[in-house]
Amino acid sequence: MPISEICSRDVIIVRRDDNVLEAAKLMRQHHVGNVLVVEERNGIRIPVGIITDRDLVVEVMAPELDHLVITVGDIMVSELATVKESTGVFEAIQYMRGKGVRRLPVVNENGGLVGILTLDDLLELLSEELFELAKLVRYEQKKEAVSRC
Repeated sequence: MPISEICSRDVIIVRRDDNVLEAAKLMRQHHVGNVLVVEERNGIRIPVGIITDRDLVVEVMAPELDHLVITVGDIMVSELATVKESTGVFEAIQYMRGKGVRRLPVVNENGGLVGILTLDDLLELLSEELFELAKLVRYEQKKEAVSRC
């Protein structure tokens, strides 16, 4: 199954020159723990960075920096790991583990933003699949019990 089928397409975005207070307000408003930083290139939104709620705490709040002066570009993680929308779920999990990330922007063949794949998305999918396997085991057990009566 390609990750395009399970990724969230409702991605909250900011620009590099937005201040971190705006990023924090967007996270709160949309109940998310991250925002993607994008640049427009030839009419395509290209992900260039990410900021998490933890980044805000560690990089801005803890050192008591002025949240009105610090921009998203000042603290964003710019070594952004992305994955193509055609990537399979298992491959995406391996890539996330290898990169040590909980969130992966999903891009199309042109590098344009399609969505975001999160650890939460994967846990939900895998728990549903495990539940279906458990139902299969239960069904097989019942089927065997009936056939032996």
